[in-house]
Amino acid sequence: MRAYLVDDEPLAVSRLRRMLEQSGRVQIVGASSDPARALADLRKSAPDVLFLDIEMPGMSGFDLIEKLGEPQPLVVFTTAYDQYALEAFKVNSIDYLLKPVERTSLDRALAKTERILHGAEARGDIQGLLAQMRSLLEAQRAPEYLSRVTSRVGDKVEFVVVADVTHFYAKDKVTFAATAGKHHILNLTIAELEQKLDPRHWVRIHRSTLLNIDAVKELYTWFGGRLMVRLKDARTELQVARERASEVRSKLGV
Repeated sequence: MRAYLVDDEPLAVSRLRRMLEQSGRVQIVGASSDPARALADLRKSAPDVLFLDIEMPGMSGFDLIEKLGEPQPLVVFTTAYDQYALEAFKVNSIDYLLKPVERTSLDRALAKTERILHGAEARGDIQGLLAQMRSLLEAQRAPEYLSRVTSRVGDKVEFVVVADVTHFYAKDKVTFAATAGKHHILNLTIAELEQKLDPRHWVRIHRSTLLNIDAVKELYTWFGGRLMVRLKDARTELQVARERASEVRSKLGV
């Protein structure tokens, strides 16, 4: 079978080339550490199988496959990250190799490729795989939310765990983090905090207040139809702005 190798690490290309040549089952028709150059070469060489790294600067392995278009070679992905070794590869009859590549896993991939080329095994849907992988990867790239904030008092910096904060509020142009034992002064605005906090646990109940949903004990209607929340400390009550009432009810599941 005719193979082409793409990996942004030259040493990885050299090692895989050597292993494939030693197998005596593969003719190397090209190799590159530059995915853009590889794209042009692949259109000319039309290999049977492409050994392709996933994580590469400028153009990922998934991007390269999409740009290559038809006809496409069989693809064996190579990656140093086990998170990519998902069942989707097997389902679509596409193989993968975890770096550093081991002889046994390479032999498995070669045998599978030979079966597909000889018609003994169905060829997978590469486009379906790419769509599935992109969806999975996007789900894994969840934003990182604040787990703690800092409060500076003089020369001392205190770290406040976000989960311990019942609410953030602004007063006289100063932002505070309220915990059971203290209200800590922060250098962040309410608007900045809203962008950095996990929306599954936080909701803005007023232009000057962000509420920790897990700190709520009761929700009730006060005079004039105003919505109020009472916190689990049984003494703190916070008013909900009218325009925020619907969202607050939804977040609290009522």
